[in-house]
Amino acid sequence: MRKYCLILGLCIGVMSACQKNYESVPLGQQATLDDVFNTQDSSGQQAILYLSNCYLEALPSGHNRITGDYLDAASDDAVSSSNTVSAVQMIATGQYTAASPNADDDWAYNYNVIRDCNVFIKYIYRVPLILLLPDGRKAIGALRSEARFLRAFTYYRLLQRYGGVPLVGDTLFSITDNVQLPRNSFSDCVNYIVSECNNIKDSLRTAMGVDAGNYGRITREAAMALKTQTLLLAASPLYNGGNIDGSDPLTGYPSFDATRWQAAAQAAQDIMNLGVFKLTPSFYDAFTTQAIPVGSNPEVILWVQSGASESIETKNSPVGYGSAGGGGQTSPSQALVDAFPMSNGLAITNPASGYNPLNPYDNRDPRLAATIFYNGHLWLNRAVQTYDGGLDKPGGTSAETKTGYYMRKFMGPFESVSSSPPVYSNTIHDFPYCRYAEILLDYAEATNEASGPTIAVYGVLDSLRKRAGIDPGTDGMYGLAAGMDQADMRAAIQNERRIELAFEEHRYWDIRRWKIAAQAYNSSPVQGVDIQQFGTGLTYNRINVLTTAFKDPQMYFYPIPYGEVVKNPQMKQNPNW
Repeated sequence: MRKYCLILGLCIGVMSACQKNYESVPLGQQATLDDVFNTQDSSGQQAILYLSNCYLEALPSGHNRITGDYLDAASDDAVSSSNTVSAVQMIATGQYTAASPNADDDWAYNYNVIRDCNVFIKYIYRVPLILLLPDGRKAIGALRSEARFLRAFTYYRLLQRYGGVPLVGDTLFSITDNVQLPRNSFSDCVNYIVSECNNIKDSLRTAMGVDAGNYGRITREAAMALKTQTLLLAASPLYNGGNIDGSDPLTGYPSFDATRWQAAAQAAQDIMNLGVFKLTPSFYDAFTTQAIPVGSNPEVILWVQSGASESIETKNSPVGYGSAGGGGQTSPSQALVDAFPMSNGLAITNPASGYNPLNPYDNRDPRLAATIFYNGHLWLNRAVQTYDGGLDKPGGTSAETKTGYYMRKFMGPFESVSSSPPVYSNTIHDFPYCRYAEILLDYAEATNEASGPTIAVYGVLDSLRKRAGIDPGTDGMYGLAAGMDQADMRAAIQNERRIELAFEEHRYWDIRRWKIAAQAYNSSPVQGVDIQQFGTGLTYNRINVLTTAFKDPQMYFYPIPYGEVVKNPQMKQNPNW
């Protein structure tokens, strides 16, 4: 019988009940399925621990996830500060094949996650669980639906990377079974994920019905959010009218259908209509406070618990802060910095914006300072120094910024601290897989594509810019142009997603589903800024940092791993791999 390592990853309350004595199978060591799904364990303690392990497998934290780097450092928004060739650099420069996959290629891992979820789904009903939800319902149904969500979420991650993949349903294959399965179509996978979300949502806890002992559990609203994300993906140009392999059902739909955008807009609208979520008053608070009702954050819908620590600060903050620590791991690009408008909402390329290239960071969208460390940014009681030879760009062999910038997002409010010497303190670093700001942007994008730039679409961008602290102006437009056509609004929404959702694992996938990745990677190198002291002032010169490469169209999809194709004659490879 297959054995599993049980890992406690989610703190949950367990009712006092008749329990089997598990001292003979200590936690953290191997246990058989009969031990885990025990017919005498009315508390379900071991089965719930097994599900906790499924959570850990299916929902990895996005913080420095790709061998120490953020996934966005493989896009046009950043590069790794590593002084060696990093895994994200290998992705960004197109250095991977079916036989030598990139570091984000987790085909086998994801199918192991799916199997582990299927084990729970199949065997949980063996357990005579008497645990009840706060509303009086039996918890066993919610727990089983949580496993189904984790399975659906894993299929979504596969769909993003490979297009259509084999769907195994609830089947648990044995070692003697023929598992040479063909890939299901892209449409099949979309329909399966959406159907799972629809079928499980009413048996899950609600966002407001989660107590402290179950903080972090999948909710009804998380299922609705996954449905929205899946439908938005399906409606996007790469799959909906832009199939890279003509009518191949594995890589998208054979033709465009506007109703796909309508479906995505409605799914987002359904979440908005709940009245449960809203934007946090402060952009900073969206990343450093716990979700309602346990915490004060009404914005996050699906997230990964990271707990209170100093890890994000010490891994990613500027390098020149001595004993406080600072690994400076992520170097944001000049293109990302340029995407942030001025505090009046106008793009820096607009002659009326007031942008001054000699003081490029003055009077900018406040989200710039909340997302990126730039020269002169206050941190730990002093100004960040990323000019050549400054404390945070000293030169030498250690990792330091390659672009003149460091990532600041997700960190605590350590601009000014009372400690001497200044140090970090523990901060919540839950990683958001979906927050309400994304749902608003999903709604705006889908509605604009289906119906054009309606008042409601303008309203989404207004709300995000208002929360950010942008001046509404005398016209109340927050810097947005009145009377935009669909194309202009599309560009505005895409830019708003870029700055609002930076480093949350959206930009990397957005440029793919919008089918603009070839342009993003191949039109110019990733740029940064070289800052030199000149008398009493500074000069700012753009520099090329990394020449990226994207093979069009094949790299819109990851290759199916070579070993999977070799051992399974029915496994069709993605185009041009």
